[in-house]
Amino acid sequence: MSIFSKLQPVFIMLAAAAGIVTGKANPFIAQHSGKFTGLFLMTMLFFVFLTINIKEITKSFYNVRFSLSALIINFVWTPLFALLLSKIFMAGHSDLQTGFIMLMVTPCTDWYLIFTGLANGSTVLGSSILPLNLVLQIVLLPVYLFLFMGKIISFDGTIIIKSIVFVLIIPLVSANLIKIMFNKISLKHILETILTKSDDIQFLLLCLAIISMFASQGALLLEHLEIFLNVFPPLMLFFIFNFALAFFTGKKLRLPASGIIPLIFTTSARNSPVALAIAAITFPLQPVISLVLVIGPLIELPVLAVNSILLKKWNAGTLAKGPRGNAD
Repeated sequence: MSIFSKLQPVFIMLAAAAGIVTGKANPFIAQHSGKFTGLFLMTMLFFVFLTINIKEITKSFYNVRFSLSALIINFVWTPLFALLLSKIFMAGHSDLQTGFIMLMVTPCTDWYLIFTGLANGSTVLGSSILPLNLVLQIVLLPVYLFLFMGKIISFDGTIIIKSIVFVLIIPLVSANLIKIMFNKISLKHILETILTKSDDIQFLLLCLAIISMFASQGALLLEHLEIFLNVFPPLMLFFIFNFALAFFTGKKLRLPASGIIPLIFTTSARNSPVALAIAAITFPLQPVISLVLVIGPLIELPVLAVNSILLKKWNAGTLAKGPRGNAD
């Protein structure tokens, strides 16, 4: 990428600020902008899948070391760690705890692939865990809330269907149909030109998704800025511990650098849009829960952007060392 690769955190923060300011200045935009978040993420994933060979995705399911380590970190370690953090930093505040746990137990199903690609990690390997992350988080979310918060959560089944369709099926099918069509009508050179700009397009769409998300929820955030201070410490601890855990797990399992990178991002990035949609329907009279899910990306996205820059440099260094450095 061009200037975006050097200033990712700056652009992400500017996008969040632009969304908040725009939503605050124009109530109409604030009311309707949230509808576009899913569209931007879906389009963003289209360009991700455009660079992926669908046949290789099925092959990557056979990488048991990667899949099992990702699933254990996401659905065993992270929920328990989230419970501990919520009890330490949010004791006595059930709405804060509920929102925080909902955020933590829903692994990302969209932009973690973007950051994986930005760090030159294997998006093919990262994509292999996406369907499992999506299904398990929907199935296990009410279980975690019942076990940790003493209540059973129910939600509209159409959210699950929409999530699967928007996040996976439409981008994946559309990208592969485009590739087939362009190859058949001898327009492969146009497709290759598009792919050279894919990183910039993905990052632009990511920024647009951030703008729409914060435009729709910015007013609520500005009214409860003190909650930011409650969420920031435990969330930063989560990112630090999970980064280290995934990194050293990947090293221990002797994954290549290109495999460690998606392991880090799939166990760090959280699914704020889906969790927010579920919370809005399940807890309509408890806006603090939704607010935690809005604050999450404000902290998360700059962290992931910085991580992508650091991991890209580390990845380049391992490649420079040759096969030996890349296999450690």
